[in-house]
Amino acid sequence: MVSTALASTLARRNIHYGWVVVAATFLTMLVTAGAMGAPGVLIKPLQDEFGWETSQISSALAIRLILFGFMGPFAAAFMNYFGVRKVIVFALALIGAGFVGSLFMTTLWQLLLLWGIVVGFGTGLTAMVLAATVSSRWFTKHRGLVVGMLSASSATGQLVFLPLMAELTERYGWRSTVFFVCAMIMVAALAVLAFMRDRPADLNLPSYGETNVTPPPASTSLGVALMTPITVLREISKTSTFWILFATFFICGLSTNGLIQTHFVTLCGDFGIVPVAAASVLAVMGIFDFFGTIGSGWLSDRFDNRWLLFWYYGLRGLSLLYLPFSDFSFYGLSIFAVFYGLDWIATVPPTVKIAADRFGPEKVGLVFGWVFAGHQLGAATAAYGAGLSRTELSSYLPAFFVAGAFCLLASILAITLKKSGLSNPAPAAAH
Repeated sequence: MVSTALASTLARRNIHYGWVVVAATFLTMLVTAGAMGAPGVLIKPLQDEFGWETSQISSALAIRLILFGFMGPFAAAFMNYFGVRKVIVFALALIGAGFVGSLFMTTLWQLLLLWGIVVGFGTGLTAMVLAATVSSRWFTKHRGLVVGMLSASSATGQLVFLPLMAELTERYGWRSTVFFVCAMIMVAALAVLAFMRDRPADLNLPSYGETNVTPPPASTSLGVALMTPITVLREISKTSTFWILFATFFICGLSTNGLIQTHFVTLCGDFGIVPVAAASVLAVMGIFDFFGTIGSGWLSDRFDNRWLLFWYYGLRGLSLLYLPFSDFSFYGLSIFAVFYGLDWIATVPPTVKIAADRFGPEKVGLVFGWVFAGHQLGAATAAYGAGLSRTELSSYLPAFFVAGAFCLLASILAITLKKSGLSNPAPAAAH
């Protein structure tokens, strides 16, 4: 097998194979996030071709975001039972099927089925839970940095491909963007098949930072694996830590995926900015986010994560409140892109670190899965709510004021967390 030979070669050079797994995961999350971001440049073309209203298209995107989030805890269970590699390949195949099917859609219910349900399930299997699972299995040392890198790939993928997809859509129609997404998915699937392994023990390796090989946990039945997320939720829901993380991540989704990723291109169009230029602003955000999130991972290994979240949410809220007053000029949007981009998803590393510290590394994938469900509930709320605002009020701006105010609330909630101490309830069922 390619991975076995490569692991031996890297070991002779004192390089841990975990970094190869990170690279394969990085590519997967980059591509699936690009697929998540694609509809952001396709709202107007779909309106022009099919006559659908913004709120109707937004409802499909809201369904996708809800499923993207609520699949998280069960994705962690599936990864524990079937293995990370098999789950990722299945997810990529599902996303590809959803986009290929959309080439032939003619009615709104088909959009809801394909881009809402099918793509929602597929992307949900490769959500942020994948980053938490890979980092906790393969790394003890530099875990926060790895979470930051993988989180950056997800957020950057949602944004950095947008100028190219907007250009393809403008020149050749929206279906050319669908073909591009499918090609990216195929490349990612081949990389996963060649290089991904489920655990370090599969290659007789310790996790990075450890000296002993950790054997995989005892296998369980599929029924037990599927019940584990429910069991864990029942336990963690008794703690204030979980609900604070859930609430702050609800606001995180409200102010990122559902609002900016979904509606920013259309918002800029309302102010006379063409889609390619608006998508380029999003790409700049993606570039700054890449460095901001990796930096956040580095900081989360060294500083109090509660105060990191306080500053991240507070600065994001101020940037969202500033945007309506930017006049949507080149200068104003550039300031917004830099400050908002640095903070796009910098909240993930400290949130994962707090979850791991309070509930234990074995549960972090499942715990973060439920916290991430809150993120996507917030994203779905903003995706539909902002679309409804534009349909009913002829303006997106009220949604931006609401999101900014909620971010300031999240910054206050973050510092109400207790400083330290493992708040791990009774052990969950084996998983």
